[in-house]
Amino acid sequence: MLTLNVGSLALAMPHVLLLGSLLLATVVGWWVGRRHGCNPERQLFHLLLVGLLVARLAFVVRYFEHFQGEPWRVIDIRDGGFIAWPGLLAALALGAWQGWRDRGLRKPLGIALATGVLAWGSGSYVLHSLEQGTRLPELALRDAEGRPVALEDYAGQPLVVNLWATWCPPCRREMPVLAEAQAREQDTLFLFVNQGEGSGEIERFFAAQGLALDNVLLDSGGRLGQHVGSTALPTTLFYDAEGRQVGSHLGELSRASLARALEVLKEESPQ
Repeated sequence: MLTLNVGSLALAMPHVLLLGSLLLATVVGWWVGRRHGCNPERQLFHLLLVGLLVARLAFVVRYFEHFQGEPWRVIDIRDGGFIAWPGLLAALALGAWQGWRDRGLRKPLGIALATGVLAWGSGSYVLHSLEQGTRLPELALRDAEGRPVALEDYAGQPLVVNLWATWCPPCRREMPVLAEAQAREQDTLFLFVNQGEGSGEIERFFAAQGLALDNVLLDSGGRLGQHVGSTALPTTLFYDAEGRQVGSHLGELSRASLARALEVLKEESPQ
């Protein structure tokens, strides 16, 4: 499952895990510190913000060339561009410094921080393990001419599967980025699986946007999104040459976040 639905809102599971870990750490910190009248809630929230900021800055530095043409995208965190470990180290270092300065805060903040990090780390490991055990779905779709195709027939090389629709603004914004990557990455196959629309509507959209894409498939019933457990668009899935899922991305891809995802895909794909 890639998303958790709360009414009409679809939350990505990594976001749910992060918020859940913060909530657990806050409750534990309050419980440990209640006897001394010391609640580290404010400090925990500040540590989370610092960790996210450092994780974002590390991502921007690592993929700086992809931001040079559009510098405003540095603050557009909708692309999910973060490198976790620098942010985690920064949060732990700042937490240790705060505990050193305030003796009364030391125990509740330390235990709360350890609880939150442990919950987030173990949860991330479980999510990653579940994702690594997922295979390319055995689904029958149709190509742009209406011919039936089997999704698993595309296995055999690194594969990027993008779930999208013409009515989805983030899908429309990321489409030129994916089109550039499809033309550039000759050793990776890109599939664009439209959710619930007809070929005429798709052709009109491509014509209006001046896009020319290969491997456009039609999923009239939205079965692929249901199968992988995502109700959010766009959703992009990454499979190695053996059809094993090695990553996923919910929401709009930027050039930088797509570059990172493709790096991971190539690292995970058998040589």
